Amino acid sequence: MSSLVVPAGAWALLAVVVVVAIAIDLFAHRGDHVDSRRRAIAWSLGWIAAGLGFAGYVWWQFGADAGEQFIAAYLLEKSLSVDNLFLFVAVFGALAIPTSEQRRVLTWGIVGALVFRAIFIGVGAAVLERWHAVTFVFGALLIVGAINMLRAQKQDGRLLAWLERRLPWTRERAGHKFLVKKDGRWLATPLLVALVVIELADVAFAVDSIPAAFSVSEEPFIVYSSNVFAVLGLRALYIVLVDAIRKLRYLKLGLSGVLAFAGAKLIAAPWLHISALLSILVIATIIGAAVIASVLANRREART
Repeated sequence: MSSLVVPAGAWALLAVVVVVAIAIDLFAHRGDHVDSRRRAIAWSLGWIAAGLGFAGYVWWQFGADAGEQFIAAYLLEKSLSVDNLFLFVAVFGALAIPTSEQRRVLTWGIVGALVFRAIFIGVGAAVLERWHAVTFVFGALLIVGAINMLRAQKQDGRLLAWLERRLPWTRERAGHKFLVKKDGRWLATPLLVALVVIELADVAFAVDSIPAAFSVSEEPFIVYSSNVFAVLGLRALYIVLVDAIRKLRYLKLGLSGVLAFAGAKLIAAPWLHISALLSILVIATIIGAAVIASVLANRREART
């Protein structure tokens, strides 16, 4: 169980940093301006720098072990958040959401993700505090999630189809609006349908990613703050990788491997201790191998 004493000032600092970062991001992206890939790369690097900067604060305030846990949890969540990008591509394509409107949907989606993950992490920490043996359940969920991740795209399509049948909506877009009134009825626009699908899918993703983060650290402050910085840069990362995401054919396999590793780590924890630093190396190796294998496969295919 967690032995880290986190003062209220640390939570207040996290809240201030997040609010200021979001305010800067919204101010920089006001209007209908669409980021170029180069500008999105700059923003992605900025969000990564912010995450590493906060890792430095955790390291300084709580010690090297806490700092390593933050970096491991951040890398884990950053890796798993890439799975969301497959969903974004599928949903925006199916609903014909123009690039100029995708940013608005993702902004609200990220805000919702921060709220839902705070709830899940709070509940997860309370459950672990009371019944520590639930780590075995978390581990089993992660291994099942690793298997399900390989067929997640099919499940995402079913989620969209299910929502379209139950939510009164229109295929006609109405500018920036999420709701429109027609013939005396309020109807959801494609923007709202996309947002709801993204939020529901993120809840499903959190069922995997939150227990995975607890495999690295049982301190709610470290788990949530690493989640926050991993999720905040997701919109810029989507713009950077949107053209490449479908070409990374083995990335899903790599993400599945990361989940399986986190699940095995939770289950084996009473008998085998895996340090946060070793977890960082394992996660980086799995994701790196998946990306390299995808690039090499694409090159072989191009030559033939």
